[in-house]
Amino acid sequence: MKKIALTLVAVSALGLAACQGNSTANTAAANESDATNAAANDLENAATAVESAASNLGDAAANVADQAGDVAANAADAAANSAK
Repeated sequence: MKKIALTLVAVSALGLAACQGNSTANTAAANESDATNAAANDLENAATAVESAASNLGDAAANVADQAGDVAANAADAAANSAK
């Protein structure tokens, strides 16, 4: 995705260079470049959020597994104690 964004920025820059005397076209190309950069940043932030969420999910699953083991051990202890 970054390659696409960089390609769009490069094409916009070439368009800007080709329109030296046309300030409307220059402004449009600059705005397009800014929008492309903002979209690339948004995608990068979204990817970071997904990675963080996946990591948190993995941690939560590990905690549940650990707690399930503790519950089983406690149940076994309780059964052993009640048998005494």
